[in-house]
Amino acid sequence: MPAAGSLSKSPAPPPSFRWQLPHGLAAFRHRDYRILWSVQAGSLTGNWMQALAQSWLVLTMTNSPVQLALINVCQFGPSLIFGLPAGVIADRYSKRGVLLATQAVSGLLTALLAVVVALGSVQLWQIYATALGLGIVGAISNPARQAYVVDVVGKDDLVNAVALNSALFNASRVVGPAIAGVLLAQVGAALCFVINAVAYLPVVIGLTLLRARGNPEPDAGDVSPWRRLREGLAYVRRTPEILRPIVMIGVIGTFGMNFSVWMPLLAVQLGTGAEGFGWLMSALGVGSLIGALGVAFFGRTLGGRGLLLAPVVFGLFEIGLAVLAGIRGPLMFVLPVATLAGVAMSTTLSLTTTTIQSLIPNALRGRVSSIFMTVFMGSVPLGALIAGVTSSLVGTTGSIAFGGAVVLLVAVIAMAFGFARARAPDLVPALPPIPVQVGSAPPRAGARGND
Repeated sequence: MPAAGSLSKSPAPPPSFRWQLPHGLAAFRHRDYRILWSVQAGSLTGNWMQALAQSWLVLTMTNSPVQLALINVCQFGPSLIFGLPAGVIADRYSKRGVLLATQAVSGLLTALLAVVVALGSVQLWQIYATALGLGIVGAISNPARQAYVVDVVGKDDLVNAVALNSALFNASRVVGPAIAGVLLAQVGAALCFVINAVAYLPVVIGLTLLRARGNPEPDAGDVSPWRRLREGLAYVRRTPEILRPIVMIGVIGTFGMNFSVWMPLLAVQLGTGAEGFGWLMSALGVGSLIGALGVAFFGRTLGGRGLLLAPVVFGLFEIGLAVLAGIRGPLMFVLPVATLAGVAMSTTLSLTTTTIQSLIPNALRGRVSSIFMTVFMGSVPLGALIAGVTSSLVGTTGSIAFGGAVVLLVAVIAMAFGFARARAPDLVPALPPIPVQVGSAPPRAGARGND
């Protein structure tokens, strides 16, 4: 059992086991990571099934793009309020304990919604209330989840673990919507919610089996939470290698990653129904999985150049998707473009996440992670509202084209100013009133290949 304040690295495996794993799977050398990755597989699949089911349920109940967008506002809006304080929680308390509590509450909320849907008595406000509750819990758990990875695998395998987490997330994006699309068409929404509620049980059990507790630094309780939060904000503000990617992903997330609003509307426009909606989301997930695995295996090769090129490609394919939607192209033509858009989107997000995580000092990991998650997750409700309103005003095609154009513009600006090539200062000054000093600055962007 690691001592408080230390990095909770799992013991190194026997050399024979180490040699059997290719570089892209290095994080699986760690027992805790294997457990964590495995139990999350079912839960994430269930999460995607519920996301698909609740979006389709709201759309069929209201036939309103704006009310459909309100689901994302409820589920991701709390990140704007609770995201930053959650980073302080992640740095002050056991990350494993935070995750255990939040996952248990999420399972309970999901089970309550599953009951009312199964009984056929669900009302619109109940869907919104559950989304809001899950959003609050998610806002608290996300910084702890991001910061916990280094406690599980150590810094040497951190980048690989982040990429494999992204691959798992996107693999579930393939399987979950495909299953949900069939269930929605054949059985109804209730079973999707039931499956997701049950899927939380292995997660809670798995977390209790982990040896890495994710304990805070020894002096985490010596400074007030608000002063610690100010330290994290100051560090991000003074470190352009972290600030610039956060700003870029915030803008791209706001305008270009609103597929939970666009895809059901696109399915209606193409006349494919719930099953087609599932196929569209699965195609996006297939592409996202390919992008995440690409970063896991070739992240060091892609480097800062990949961080700049990926959003350019993402914007172009998103515009291509809008063109196909405008001419009402057959689903068999739309799916490959959605897949390629998913590749570019996932590559952009994975490279941004791994770049930032590789630069954060351990003492600030929870707080800086919370800033990144607040910006990214906070972009979802704003982006959903923009997507909902623009879809109502100019149609689904115009909304997707507008989002792709903004992504392309931001990517070109990032390339022009060389966001991923800026050099880090030798030292990042700490705030004078705060006794916990930030030592040396993160390595230069090229030192780790921006993987």
